[in-house]
Amino acid sequence: MISRRIASRGVAVLLATATALPAAGTAVASPAAGVPAARARAAGPAAATPVPPAPAPAPELVLGVAPRPGQPWQIDTPDQALPPRVYTPSAKEDAVEPKAAAPGAYDLIEYVPLSDAVTKVACSKQTGPYQRQVERWLRLKIDGKQSAADCKAIRAFQIAYKIKPAIGFAGPVTWSTMMLVSARKNPNAAKKCPVRSYKVACVDLDRQLTWVQKGSQVVFGPVPMRSGRAGHVTRKGWHTVYWRHKNHWSTLYNQPMPYAQFFDGGEAFHGVYGSIYTTVGSYGCVNLKLGDARTLWDVLKKGDRVYVWGRRPGT
Repeated sequence: MISRRIASRGVAVLLATATALPAAGTAVASPAAGVPAARARAAGPAAATPVPPAPAPAPELVLGVAPRPGQPWQIDTPDQALPPRVYTPSAKEDAVEPKAAAPGAYDLIEYVPLSDAVTKVACSKQTGPYQRQVERWLRLKIDGKQSAADCKAIRAFQIAYKIKPAIGFAGPVTWSTMMLVSARKNPNAAKKCPVRSYKVACVDLDRQLTWVQKGSQVVFGPVPMRSGRAGHVTRKGWHTVYWRHKNHWSTLYNQPMPYAQFFDGGEAFHGVYGSIYTTVGSYGCVNLKLGDARTLWDVLKKGDRVYVWGRRPGT
């Protein structure tokens, strides 16, 4: 049994075939190739290669199954462009709170080169993935190259904000913390999120921050988040929260999506149980720490508006 993914009208469909196919570019020998007709006839019917029966129509496979007894069946779309199957959760289902995250799941642990970690260097000489951004924030010389002065300044910031290991490597945790620190007093200082009389959930892809404002008052956040990676970028512009599912489970990725609030197709705000500080983004959703996702669940309601702008670094 083999599986293959076939694109159909922009949606990937997983199909299974009952017979194995040769790899692309592999030559398939005919049983009579290069053999004179007389010799083939002399070999008799016993030597003839049997003709395989026609394969049965390939069935469409369901992308995943409900992970636990009693959990509602839910199918996500392969490209996260179309909405999931929506339904009205019962009061009993909504009364169940998602499980807590493991201790230390959201600690500020920086991603550092293995060589630095093994040798336990005091100050990294290597250029980090957010070198230019960190240099700009610290008002250092912006050349995208690590120097002794850069490392000293970055390390001092990491120590101040309890980022470990504090070795001056300009990674995603350090940069994200800088963005949060500078946005705490007024996340919409640049006025990139439209001010309306109603609530607007603001998703800043540039700084990887999200908050909710009503008028000019911030009623939630800002908090760090993780948006879509290259090829699966979170769609920009105006959206509307159209479905909320507290205990959603992605059958496409076989992952929990606690406190999911869908605002565009398969894209949603939801909590994750691991670090959101990675150089690789999500598959389009706005990933949050569990506690932030839980708080946002109480702030937003169905019909609230969402505005997304900017560009995630690396996309």
